[in-house]
Amino acid sequence: MRISLTERVSGAIVLIALILFTLLPFVALLSVALSPPNTLPSGISFLRELHWENFVTAFQLAQFPTLMVSSATLVIIVVPLVTLLATMAAYALTWLRVPFAAVLFVVFLMGLTIPTESLITPLYLTMRDLQLTNTVWSVALPLAAFQIPFGVFWMRTHFLGMPAELEEAAQLDGSGPFRTFFQIQLPLARQAIATMVILSFLWTWNHFILTLVMIDDPSKRTVGGALAGFQGAQATDVVMLCAAALLMMIPTLAVFMIFQRQFSAALLQGSVKA
Repeated sequence: MRISLTERVSGAIVLIALILFTLLPFVALLSVALSPPNTLPSGISFLRELHWENFVTAFQLAQFPTLMVSSATLVIIVVPLVTLLATMAAYALTWLRVPFAAVLFVVFLMGLTIPTESLITPLYLTMRDLQLTNTVWSVALPLAAFQIPFGVFWMRTHFLGMPAELEEAAQLDGSGPFRTFFQIQLPLARQAIATMVILSFLWTWNHFILTLVMIDDPSKRTVGGALAGFQGAQATDVVMLCAAALLMMIPTLAVFMIFQRQFSAALLQGSVKA
């Protein structure tokens, strides 16, 4: 199909507008972060002097090294747990004869519609009764539960796109469900799993509500939770807040830049059929 010059120009204009719409908030954030400390910048401005030392000050005030260890610990627990459980559940609902599989899948979909904020109070009471508050498990377990419904939906979509001949050939070979899952299906699901891992990492690293509620000790909070506390402690210093926000975004941007090819490939998987 040939694309006319008008369609190309209009498409380019729309893409440029979207790029500018996306980048302008980051430019404004960087402009404020590089402004003189203890000032109230009005927005994007051309600064004569760039105060890069603001990032060092924000790094020290927010105790980022300690908080990054807490965030990394949370990621190490949540991401593998979500990936394994969601992938296994999606495979079972797709290819195994699970009783009431359709009903179970609807239950998982309903989990996507529940706002996290509405469950904060019962979750806190439950974790308090289990004596898990002020520990990483009080945040990791609820976060994993919140992310598994999307993981099941995402991986089930992938498994539905796989040919049924794979399962039939595995059964004729005498492979059981576990061997078929780990040796045949998992290697073919690398791109879909990579995308789920990236999204789970982003959601876990940036989450802050559960951290603020479940953990009282500021030194045990994650980077996201610390930013909210940092905002309260440095409410009059907008420059430090913007510098701390940019520091918090560095790991997520790095992960996305490293795995962007896998992410794009998984999103486009199945869109073109031979």
